[in-house]
Amino acid sequence: MPEELRALGRALDARAGADGPETMVERVLAEILAERLPVPAPEPPGPRERLRALRRWARRRWRALMAALCGLVAVLVLTPPVRAAVLDWFGFAGAEIRYDPSATPSPGAGVPGCGSPVPLAEAERRAGFAPVVPGRLGTPDAVAVTREPQDRFVVSLCWYEGGRTVRLDERRAGLDPRFGKTVRVQPRWIELGPEGTDGEAPRTGLWFDRPHLLSVWLADSQGVFEREVRTAGPTLLWTHETGGGTVTFRLEGVEGVARATEIARSVEE
Repeated sequence: MPEELRALGRALDARAGADGPETMVERVLAEILAERLPVPAPEPPGPRERLRALRRWARRRWRALMAALCGLVAVLVLTPPVRAAVLDWFGFAGAEIRYDPSATPSPGAGVPGCGSPVPLAEAERRAGFAPVVPGRLGTPDAVAVTREPQDRFVVSLCWYEGGRTVRLDERRAGLDPRFGKTVRVQPRWIELGPEGTDGEAPRTGLWFDRPHLLSVWLADSQGVFEREVRTAGPTLLWTHETGGGTVTFRLEGVEGVARATEIARSVEE
């Protein structure tokens, strides 16, 4: 074999044309064509080659899927109207929010007060968590406790201001929605606090600036639970972390978003 290769090399070196020496690639190709050597046909891929091809395909598919998911997350984070629309699928803070342009809230509906008031300490004993009193509102004029299915409880704090009622409902947050909201105009996100020092996202809430339908659980005289639907006015919805877990807050009766935000921030403080 070494001698045959040397002879082939000497034969190729002697074939330089008048235009100059050929490249080695040109020489080898010319030799193959001159001798009509058969070109080897590609062999069918073996198991290893097929496995490598499958892995490459899976990686491409995974990268495409992750890019699509990242794009969706970016849209949800960067565009508040889209985020509000998605609430119809997932809900927020234990509330099921549905968009229905045909909903008909009653005009001029007021905020209900806190019936059957109890002391604040008694409300804590019944509900199993300590109600939070916003610093901006001070001591409530009345406190009530409402029982819900599965031995859940809602604590309602009421303040009476010049013939109007400001009501703050508090309940332990859960995965199952405890009340529903049907809106004709999508709520908007409100920032309640700055971004955390450890990289946490800013605390946010939902502001409903138009009247909407509110669905809550109520028990009749026999203790049977049923849904009651009423018209609710401007409302701020948010959650707060306490020593006993996450609490959902629903503030109703405050007309302006600026004051509602101040009240919510006083809870955070």
